Amino acid sequence: MDRGAIRRRLAVGMAVLTASGLLALAAPTQAQAAPTRCEGRKVKTYPFSTGTLYVYKKRGYVCAITKAKDPGRKQWMMVSVQARRANPVVDASRYRYQAGPVTVHAGQRCVWVKGKVGRGAVSKGWILC
Repeated sequence: MDRGAIRRRLAVGMAVLTASGLLALAAPTQAQAAPTRCEGRKVKTYPFSTGTLYVYKKRGYVCAITKAKDPGRKQWMMVSVQARRANPVVDASRYRYQAGPVTVHAGQRCVWVKGKVGRGAVSKGWILC
């Protein structure tokens, strides 16, 4: 391959990278942001010593969020939803405000929800049966 062909291919590659970078910058920020709330109606609220676990339901889907009682500083948080006879869906890391939302399709099955903020935690057995 001669030098001219290599330069043309490099130029095309740089043009493609530049165009994709511009498209990423031009995309609305809302499309890139992760959801911060659950869809549906709130069906359960479980306060505990360091936070609150909120459970929502909509058309067979169950969603949960754990919110810190003392938001603003990073601390370990976790939220988990498990439909009966299925694996749990978990979001656990160091967050400032909330863990989740996490959503499972439960249909008419019971779900097990858990939430944790720092040392405080809540775990509710099979609910929404």
